[in-house]
Amino acid sequence: MIDPAVLEPLADDAWPARERERLGGWRLNASSGHSMRINACWPLTAPDRDPDDAVAAVEAWYAARGLPSRFKLTDGVFAPADLADRLAERGYHASKDTLVMTGPARGEGDLSVRIFSTPDATFEAVFTASAGDPEDGRERIEALGRIPPPACFARLDVDGAPAAIGVAALGGGFAGVFGMRTVPTHRRKGLARRVLRALLAEARQRGAERAWLQVESDNAAAIALYADEGFEPAYRYRYWSR
Repeated sequence: MIDPAVLEPLADDAWPARERERLGGWRLNASSGHSMRINACWPLTAPDRDPDDAVAAVEAWYAARGLPSRFKLTDGVFAPADLADRLAERGYHASKDTLVMTGPARGEGDLSVRIFSTPDATFEAVFTASAGDPEDGRERIEALGRIPPPACFARLDVDGAPAAIGVAALGGGFAGVFGMRTVPTHRRKGLARRVLRALLAEARQRGAERAWLQVESDNAAAIALYADEGFEPAYRYRYWSR
């Protein structure tokens, strides 16, 4: 089982925020305020000051950017150990329980799944359309462009039109899977599974041995798909907001 202290820094680097700063072992991420991962403080190890002063500094940092302060607390990986209690005393509450799953970087190539090193306009159109909120989609598209190379962008077309997409960010011997999207009219046809397998096969060829992904804990269908492909629960995290 992977140590979250090893994987969490890789996860932060794989989906970079527009603006990043650190307070010792606390990583501050800010973008446009939509995707929580790139609009939250990740307190992975001890801050460079008194914890209460660090929390106040985080709040001031986000307030200066017109964003709410938010903390991403991962089970077993945050400092100090009583940070959740300190946040609760300041009016914060936990939400969006998310499961991190890990599995082997194994799969099979699929001639219908095209792999690119950067996202093209068609890929971005599918991604934006599936986001619901256009501003949310725009922020995520910008984040896609910041993924450090090497990265794999997969697109599966059906009858000449894009139907499913996915992304793998490579680093540290791992493939981090993001952005799995299927056009609504093509859901429940096994397309996401094909995209996932093609991404993992490509990642394996590029040296990745293991893969990880993040899925909201109440998304039973996605969890079942990933479990069927050999992924197992590794740990959880939650966002603390006021």
